[in-house]
Amino acid sequence: MAYDTLEIEHHGAVRRILLARDAQRNAQSQQMLDELMAAFDDAARDDTVNAVVLGGKGAHFSAGHDLKQAQAERADFTVEERWAYEELRYFDYSMRIWDFPKPTIAQVQGACVAGGFMIANMCDLVVAGESAYFSDPVGHTLGAAATEVLIHPWVMGARKAKEMLYTGGKLSAQDAHAIGMVNRVVPDAELGDAALALAQQIAKAPPFGLRLIKRSINRTLDAQGLRTALAAHFDTHQLSHLSEGFLTARDRGLASAIQKNPASA
Repeated sequence: MAYDTLEIEHHGAVRRILLARDAQRNAQSQQMLDELMAAFDDAARDDTVNAVVLGGKGAHFSAGHDLKQAQAERADFTVEERWAYEELRYFDYSMRIWDFPKPTIAQVQGACVAGGFMIANMCDLVVAGESAYFSDPVGHTLGAAATEVLIHPWVMGARKAKEMLYTGGKLSAQDAHAIGMVNRVVPDAELGDAALALAQQIAKAPPFGLRLIKRSINRTLDAQGLRTALAAHFDTHQLSHLSEGFLTARDRGLASAIQKNPASA
C-alpha cells in the first residue's frame, strides 16, 4: 500500500513506520492517523515482521494533532460528532497500538507533544534522541482535560504526570529516562541506528513467545485498572469540550493554540 503521510522501511524482521509530514512537524492529520492504523494492521498481518519501530521524519517526532485541520473541519462539531471522531481516531487507534501483537519501539527526537506524546507512549519501549522533549500543554492552551488517552501516570508516575499537566511544561529526554519513561537516550545522529538495533535484537526471539510476554505484561497493567482508567478519562476529556476554557479557545481559533504553546516551538 502506498501512503501519502508515512514512509515505510523494511529491515529484515523489523518494520519502521515514519510519520512523514516533517514540514508540519509531523502534525497528525486525519489522513495520517488513518494511514498509520493501516500501516500497523499491515505489519500485524505480515508474518515476516517481528517488531515495529515508530518514528518521525525531520527534526520532530510529532507536535500533536493537526489543529489547523481541526479548526477548519471540526470546530463546530456537535458533542456526538466530536465524540465519534475522537473515540475512533484518538482513543481506539491509540489502544490498537497498545494492543499491537508484536513489540513496538517509539523512536523520538525533538517535539513529542500532546497527540505525539500519546502515540509514542502507546509503544512498548521508547528510544529518544538528546533533542527529544515531552509535553502535554492542552490544559493551558485548549482548556481540555489533557489528551484523550491519559497514559501519563502509567508511564511517568502520578506526581510527574500532575506536574506536567498542571504546568504545561516540558520533560527532557534525560529527565524522562531518569523516571523510567524512556528506555535509552542517544545522540540524535545515532537515534535511527540505535532504535533499529534494539528492534533487531528483540526480533531474534521466537515471535509467539514475545506475543505472550507482551500480553501478560499488558494484562498486569489491566489488572491494576489501566484500561478502565483510560476509558473513564476519555469520557472526562469529552466533557471538557463543553467547558468555558475550551469554548473560548475554540472561538479564538484552535490553530492559534499552536503559537500559544511554547512546547511546540
